[in-house]
Amino acid sequence: MHNWDWQILNQDFLERSHLRCREKGIVLPTFAELQNPDTIDKSIQDKLISIGLHEVHPLNLFRIHWCNDPDSGTIGPINYLEIPSHLSGVPARIIGLVGKHFPTGAHKVGATYGCLVPHLISGRFNPEFHKAVWPSTGNYCRGGVFNSAIFGVHAVAILPEQMSRERFDWLRDKGAEVIATPGCESNVKEIYDKCHELEAQGEEYLIFNQFDQFGNAIWHYEITGPTLEKLFYEIKSGEQRVTAFISATGSAGTIAAGDYLKEKFPHCKVLASEALQCPTLLMNGFGGHRIEGIGDKHIPWIHNIKNLDAVCAIHDEEPLRILRLFNEPEGHQWLESLGLQNDLISRLPHLGLSSISNLLSSIKLAKYYELTSNDILFTIFTDSAELYNSRLEEMKRTWGDYTGRQAEIDWHSVIQRQAIDYFKELTYYERKAIHHLKYFTWVEQQGKEVEELNAQWHDENYWSDRFRVVPQWDQLIREFNQAVGT
Repeated sequence: MHNWDWQILNQDFLERSHLRCREKGIVLPTFAELQNPDTIDKSIQDKLISIGLHEVHPLNLFRIHWCNDPDSGTIGPINYLEIPSHLSGVPARIIGLVGKHFPTGAHKVGATYGCLVPHLISGRFNPEFHKAVWPSTGNYCRGGVFNSAIFGVHAVAILPEQMSRERFDWLRDKGAEVIATPGCESNVKEIYDKCHELEAQGEEYLIFNQFDQFGNAIWHYEITGPTLEKLFYEIKSGEQRVTAFISATGSAGTIAAGDYLKEKFPHCKVLASEALQCPTLLMNGFGGHRIEGIGDKHIPWIHNIKNLDAVCAIHDEEPLRILRLFNEPEGHQWLESLGLQNDLISRLPHLGLSSISNLLSSIKLAKYYELTSNDILFTIFTDSAELYNSRLEEMKRTWGDYTGRQAEIDWHSVIQRQAIDYFKELTYYERKAIHHLKYFTWVEQQGKEVEELNAQWHDENYWSDRFRVVPQWDQLIREFNQAVGT
């Protein structure tokens, strides 16, 4: 059975999931509700006011969207941050959705909902038997552990040992079984190897691999994409247009929002960003890097390479330097001297390392295509500096105290002088060459069929068939809630 054909697989598993949700008072939000949070039942909206954003509470499933008001606890406007031109150095409007206001403080909790819930509602997951395994380079396993805790499911988080201390502390605090694999952000194969070890130990381990689970990409296609479309019509002025969507590749879930935007705005370009120390898409490269949250050394199975217009690479030291600029008091003083408003400066810590990398990639694209004030660039500010305080401490120990002079240097040399080097506009055959890289990971190592790999490139319905399964899922969710009776 293909993973986009979501009929009921095991009635006993389904009934056990009904029982678990009945015991815990869990109601599942539909994807339609998460896409348009204003449609969430008023009684649920009222109850959310008294529930903490990061509390492991069933109703926080209804906060897995981009419109949480962190102050009132209600559903508010879309959470976004616009980077003004006198900070970015380019006339194009750079606007990022802010992931800080999701439960867990990162948007990846949405991807895990997109992976776990279809298994629950179709009888593929037994909460009394299965252990949910979340292989990740950070925020995905964070979201998976959060959702697992809500459902009372044993969670296993797998992530590289060199990820930030905050990640490990949080996972253990939530009761997860944590497995640290060798290496850093780019050591994804080691994560896969550990997954295979667990699968060999017993059937109770169910792997929710974000790199091949279409639920990851579908959540962003169905939720993030329409949110950006709505935001565009709220903030556009005059002849402004959606010119590009910029995202680090990571697991290729977030970048699926670009597939949606291309359908609505056919001239929208999609840029994939990665670390220069591991330029897999840019030059079939490899290596280790320090931009936590983006993963690499392979092409995710769920990445629609045919929709990719360009790739770029960011030196991994640059996001670290800008993390200091955006968070140290001396950095804030320098930014204030540029004429930036305090309200904006106070929100710059909403950008974590991969968020800053997305910002720098957006500046590269704006300079490469010589964009104007009529061009709107959308990107994602995935998580915040709260998840990288240990990195700030490390930089202070190794690089010394931050100064106003260093802030000036970082602003000029990293942001203002961001150039069009390590940027490639892709031809048809360059995209096909990147697509072919999937073979070595997914067919040779992970057991995928070469026929499906070819279908991803040649079958014009392959991607639309998968992205448009949500109406079927929403119907199963409604039937599931009715059977649970909560």
